[in-house]
Amino acid sequence: QVQLVESGGGLVQAGGSLRLSCVASGNIFSIYGMGWYRQAPGKQREWVASISSGGSTNYADFVKGRFTISRDNAKSMVYLQMNSLKPEDTGVYYCNTLVGRTVIAASPWGQGTQVTVSS
Repeated sequence: QVQLVESGGGLVQAGGSLRLSCVASGNIFSIYGMGWYRQAPGKQREWVASISSGGSTNYADFVKGRFTISRDNAKSMVYLQMNSLKPEDTGVYYCNTLVGRTVIAASPWGQGTQVTVSS
């Protein structure tokens, strides 16, 4: 099983930036599509962005133009650069491997990293 550890969250003012990181265990990271998800207080977890094994990216409409997902296969890491943050971006952010070409999470969830955006 792949184990995932997220980091990089914090408290930031609206308009600010954060870069989240996720490291995945295992030596076959490069074959997985990877995704970032978030869960706001009182809401269900939602998909934010994904990147295929080949580097193709997709974004939820509410982060397009502000967030950028990237990966480093040599380090088994995936990143989420978040710019122009809004208070509604507040939540716990998680990464996960993906089922095929979907945005369905495939591995057990990590602990996530908290992002808080103040107005």
